[in-house]
Amino acid sequence: MNILIFRTDIKKKKSVKKVKRILAKNPKITDCFIDIKDIDNVLRLETKKELKESDIIYLVKYMGFQCEVLV
Repeated sequence: MNILIFRTDIKKKKSVKKVKRILAKNPKITDCFIDIKDIDNVLRLETKKELKESDIIYLVKYMGFQCEVLV
């Protein structure tokens, strides 16, 4: 299992549902959690196989949100 953590600007429950619905379509992602109460609006993904961080960033940005790797 691989864990990827990102900082986002996802702030509303409606947006969380939208992003989770799209990410759930990826068979490599086993779990997705977005914490809108955290100051960094953390997106945490658990994956079965290696998934490029840049692919997730591109996808989230394509949906209209900011996304960067949280170090």
